[in-house]
Amino acid sequence: MNLRNAASTATAYGLWPAIFISCIALNAQVMQQEHAFLWFNVLYLGLALTLFLLEHLKPFERSWLPNDGQILTDLSHTFLNKGAVQVLVAVGTVFGAAEALSPEASAIWPTHWPLWAQVILGLVIAEAGLYTAHRVAHEWSPLWRFHAIHHSTRRLTVINTGRFHFVDTAASIILSQPLLFLIGAPVEIFKWVSAITAFIGILTHCNVDMRFGWLSLVFNTPELHRWHHSKKLEEGNKNYGENLVLFDQLFGTFFRGNYRPPQDIGIHEPMPDGFLQQCAHPFRRRAEKPKLEGAD
Repeated sequence: MNLRNAASTATAYGLWPAIFISCIALNAQVMQQEHAFLWFNVLYLGLALTLFLLEHLKPFERSWLPNDGQILTDLSHTFLNKGAVQVLVAVGTVFGAAEALSPEASAIWPTHWPLWAQVILGLVIAEAGLYTAHRVAHEWSPLWRFHAIHHSTRRLTVINTGRFHFVDTAASIILSQPLLFLIGAPVEIFKWVSAITAFIGILTHCNVDMRFGWLSLVFNTPELHRWHHSKKLEEGNKNYGENLVLFDQLFGTFFRGNYRPPQDIGIHEPMPDGFLQQCAHPFRRRAEKPKLEGAD
């Protein structure tokens, strides 16, 4: 029994880094292929299917497994909103702008560094914009009305990873990518930052029972993101980091409770069920930031 417990504990702690490192290694191979964008989507779909299977074999919250009636809506947001915005903006604008940067701007970027160091630098720079966009979306009502779509889900699963209003997604891209433009990051760094953001994004939403230890002090893990989806503002208005929690640590928005994250998640304000209704919802009413339970 002790050996079984030890093996279970080792699996719980090793699962997240094993999946993440595997994605990084496979992405390095994908980027060498002729049709890299296509192969990346194959890799991402494989990751999604793997996590979906693990959710049913080793769920963190069993109450999040039943269909919540939002699967079609969640997938519609993913493919028609988040997917379309990221393809049009990231591929059409981001990569094109990066190629068009002047030699003076490109000279700022430390191209002599090893690739892994350049990727880490790119993640930190992009994180400054992603953190700002995410925090503003929570603390400024005009943007919260769009971000509330994401937080209205009552369970966390790989299926609702992309449940974002297109305005919310566009705001995050607009605030994060120009920082890399300004210092002349190469196209390869944009691709790596985008890929890692996609990997960590779907991992943070997975309903898989894993343990994280010190990793939650560096990366945005499922543990931290479950707190972020809490209905209580003292828990939910924390952990804004997209990939890293560096800026949460610096600005006092890091939260890691010493008790189990809440099972009952979501928002207190009403949200329509349909995809089109959710897209129109922020424009129809003045959505306000969610209140604490019991607050007047």
